[in-house]
Amino acid sequence: MTKPRVLFVDDEPGIRTTLSAILQMHGFDVTTRGNVPEALSTIQKEQFDVLLTDLNIGQPADGFTLVSAMRRTQPDAVNVIITGYPAFETALHAIRAQVDDYFVKPADPAELIQRIQQRLAKNDRRIPPPLQKLSFILKDNAELIIGRYVEEVYHSADLPAQKLDRAAVENHFPEVLEELIRGLQTDQQSFAGDVEAARHHGVNRYKQGFTISMLVREFSIFRRVIFHSIQENLLAVDVSSLIPDMVRIALNLDARLQVAIEGYQGEGAQPRRTA
Repeated sequence: MTKPRVLFVDDEPGIRTTLSAILQMHGFDVTTRGNVPEALSTIQKEQFDVLLTDLNIGQPADGFTLVSAMRRTQPDAVNVIITGYPAFETALHAIRAQVDDYFVKPADPAELIQRIQQRLAKNDRRIPPPLQKLSFILKDNAELIIGRYVEEVYHSADLPAQKLDRAAVENHFPEVLEELIRGLQTDQQSFAGDVEAARHHGVNRYKQGFTISMLVREFSIFRRVIFHSIQENLLAVDVSSLIPDMVRIALNLDARLQVAIEGYQGEGAQPRRTA
């Protein structure tokens, strides 16, 4: 009987050595890799029955990238993620439709092996989710994106957001997201949205006590939250236009930030009113 082939990816040499030895003792043929590029190259060249990968493998990319590659190129393989962050367990529940199983470190080897064997025995590989344009993914997750942005801004010690209500923190970012989505849907190549709204955002932040570096920081948070949402839905995204769309988003946000800074500086240059 042919041994099930496992691709085990972890950036910690000790874990790779120990867990791969345990897997081999239980009848698995194990190939180990220490980073995403090496693993992606291996996935292109060899066939596996199981992908077992750490979520946080360092840069570039992470375990989700490998799961995405495996689901597209080897859809019959079992995909298992291991994470060292128990607080992330809730988020993993939201993506369980994209992976077959997950474990929080330190994983119990006996349970890990048992569940992998059960998955292989069932042979009930899921059909990959239908692909969607990035604009539809962002539209479906718009409320979540804005909520995460507000939460991060509120918890950023270097931003004076605690004294502001939610509407003030959001400012015009919900409209920004809507325009980004419309731009992707219409294949708009440049920032052609409401310039005055972006300028007014800078004016508002000046009045609220933000510095220019704080203005840059909040745009950075907004961009990161958007890209994180894309990463969470990577398996459902039509990758044929993903990179151009992400570049378009980045350029659009950069243009808006520039206009907001101009509005901020213009307000700061206004003479102070005297009684």
